[in-house]
Amino acid sequence: MLTAVDHVQLAAPPGSEDRLRAYYVHALGMTETPKPPTLAARGGCWFRAGAVQLHLGVDTGFRPAKKAHPGLRVTGIDAYAARIAATGAPVTWDDELPGHRRFYSEDPVGNRLEFLEPLPETPPGGTATGERSRPEEHPQIRS
Repeated sequence: MLTAVDHVQLAAPPGSEDRLRAYYVHALGMTETPKPPTLAARGGCWFRAGAVQLHLGVDTGFRPAKKAHPGLRVTGIDAYAARIAATGAPVTWDDELPGHRRFYSEDPVGNRLEFLEPLPETPPGGTATGERSRPEEHPQIRS
């Protein structure tokens, strides 16, 4: 029986570790975790934020996945998008998932990442608190 996703592994080209650290640590606010010595010799790097773990493994035939991606749940999505955009990384809003606000970004080697936050539920006969803002209201973080 499955109980949880332990981590998601993404591929990266050889020698990209410093660029990956800049994005995953500084833009996303994750912490780099040490790889076991036997795995560290292969290159790449691992990151964690709470229970979320992303492993970036070196692939000599690397090609970024343009469709496949991890979906990462966030809180305070507007501030998080602004944080990522401030580092120069792309932020592309998408409003096609009902009940969520979401955007996509790419890491420095072209891996696609989805960030999403569920909308508050609307009580019967009422309106939800925290009205949804539209991506066009945030031109500074749309790319």
